[in-house]
Amino acid sequence: MQPCAQVESLSIVLPCRNEAENVARVVRAALREGSRVSRRVEVIVVNDGSTDDTGMIGAELAREDPRVRVVTHEVGRGYGAALRSGFDAAQMDVVFWTDGDGQFDLGELGSLLGLLSSFDAAIGFRRKRRDNIVRRLNGFCWTLLMRWMLGVRSRDVDCAFKVFPRAFLQGTGLVSNGAMISAEVLARASRAGLRIGEVGVRHQPRIAGTPSGGTLRVIAKAFAELRTLRRLLAAGARPGDDARRA
Repeated sequence: MQPCAQVESLSIVLPCRNEAENVARVVRAALREGSRVSRRVEVIVVNDGSTDDTGMIGAELAREDPRVRVVTHEVGRGYGAALRSGFDAAQMDVVFWTDGDGQFDLGELGSLLGLLSSFDAAIGFRRKRRDNIVRRLNGFCWTLLMRWMLGVRSRDVDCAFKVFPRAFLQGTGLVSNGAMISAEVLARASRAGLRIGEVGVRHQPRIAGTPSGGTLRVIAKAFAELRTLRRLLAAGARPGDDARRA
């Protein structure tokens, strides 16, 4: 276990789609644990076209605590687009992101930040994934595919427990709007020479709400984005150079 570490300033990005039953609990945990490990903290809730009360609850939380901000997509633009909006809105030096469904223990944030004493960025891997067999199999195969296609060597590509420098996230020109976003971040970081540490984290069963990933539409979009990203990487292009035309 890495020691609990402090950073000077921390942005916590929470992408949410129809997480009305979870968002308040997760935001409060983020504020509590973020304050424990950082002198300054902000929590950015990205409401990606939710049709439930996620946006309203997020707005109430922001009124209660000025450290909470809400970024709203009027229509769902995808997981990657939600994260990118959160990254763009971030104002602190270090950016941590996790999902708004509450499946990760934010009490482990200090262990993740502890890696920054030796690495430029840090990512978690789920020691035991608490999802159904289909989602676990999809995740395993996706990680293997990312290793083969993009050279990403992390143990758990899509584990939503990551911390990166804000300057990197805002300057690298990320383009993925869907499930490719985690692999894109890791591939770009590797090519930029960032040293990335990994630590095992707990994964908890979802206790409320419905997962929005893993559908055929999401998977098809991810493969389309994979083709675009692989072409850009092979050409040595900076991600933002032509992706919006692709």
